Amino acid sequence: MVATSSQVRRSSVPPVVQARWALWAFVIVNVVIVEVLFITAGTGKNNILTIAKFFGLHAALVMMLQLLLVARLPWLDRRIGMDRLTSWHRWVGFGLLWTVLTHATIVVLGYATLDNASMGKTFLALAGVPASLLGMIAAALIVVVGVFSMRYARRRLKYETWHGLHLLLYLVLGLAFVHQLLETTTFKSSVFAMVYWWALWIFAFGSLIVGRIVVPLRRNAYHQFRVQAVVPEAHNVTSVYVTGRHLDQLPAQAGQFFIWRFPGHNHWWLANPFSMSAAPNGRTLRLTAKAVGTTSAGLRNLQVGARAFLEGPYGAFTSMHRTRHGVVLIAGGVGVTPVRSLLEEHTPGDFVVLYRVRDPKDAVLLNELQQLVAARRGRLHVLTGRTDQGARPFEPDQLRYLVPDITERDIYVCGPPAMTAAVLSGLRSLRVPSRQVHAEKFSLA
Repeated sequence: MVATSSQVRRSSVPPVVQARWALWAFVIVNVVIVEVLFITAGTGKNNILTIAKFFGLHAALVMMLQLLLVARLPWLDRRIGMDRLTSWHRWVGFGLLWTVLTHATIVVLGYATLDNASMGKTFLALAGVPASLLGMIAAALIVVVGVFSMRYARRRLKYETWHGLHLLLYLVLGLAFVHQLLETTTFKSSVFAMVYWWALWIFAFGSLIVGRIVVPLRRNAYHQFRVQAVVPEAHNVTSVYVTGRHLDQLPAQAGQFFIWRFPGHNHWWLANPFSMSAAPNGRTLRLTAKAVGTTSAGLRNLQVGARAFLEGPYGAFTSMHRTRHGVVLIAGGVGVTPVRSLLEEHTPGDFVVLYRVRDPKDAVLLNELQQLVAARRGRLHVLTGRTDQGARPFEPDQLRYLVPDITERDIYVCGPPAMTAAVLSGLRSLRVPSRQVHAEKFSLA
């Protein structure tokens, strides 16, 4: 039986707005608490060190927010989406970098003023103090990760290299925790302060450990995922069917994705986020991928019966966010996979599908798409041609021509970044309300 979903949402507050309010409430409440702790803990040894303490307290809070953004908590992920959470994590990370550098610089300046010594001499003296040394090492590692996370450097690194460097941040968090623990003026200024900081660190670390380690390990041990079949869809496109125990209890929805690993076929750190190309039915899961990298190119060499390790399901590209009876599903290339799964889901509505490919032979899963659209009595437009040769189907007038009532529908968009940007630009020009537009980038970073 194909997965089903609830009817069109009736709530006046969209799920993504609810989640954003919850995050903002968390941030505001904790900022207020930190401000109160800063004021009630008293001043430092001089005014400069008092300012340094202010930045240090807030740096600790930002670190814990960073953990929550990448903990992959299901409630947040299903409403906001991993792509947005990861984007926020990136920008908050740059904020953390400057907050930590400001804190460290002001600390050295404060003690140099206190001791009437040079900044260099004071820096070396502080490096001999365990608590300060740990903070210095943490700050240096944050600078290293921050530099390699800048777009110029990031684009020149393999994902595996960048990811390995990024793992240094977990060491940073441990060093920062011990640094704060040893700084009695910030961690132990009162009983309330100790309870608050311990609770916050435990909550942040606990969320990360549960979301990134405990849940995936438990889920894979319970479901025992295995490769059931490998089906070539085209010369460079492959579908992999994965089965397991009790898949009807897996909380997956059409439109979501998993991070797939195949132990024994690739190294454990080689993983890809692939959308399900079929709605979960309680018996199998299916991914369909184009050979564009080491992992995806080797999928057709998988052996039936091979183990699979899945993380997820993730993503907010689901019918949970629908607000209208009419739906437009816009796909580009292999981005058709989550669109195809949404079509298969038992949800009501009038569906129009716009499938963008350069050439008709590049239209992956076209036969399945045609059958599903026909079963729903919807409309399918296969949009071909090269953009550099004048094919621009997502200009506002073209969108209006293809779907005259597009402003009254929900629009789901999945495809290459350039195509997605073109679609979103066209929708903005048509003044389609943002709450009706749903787009998600399926990637790890």
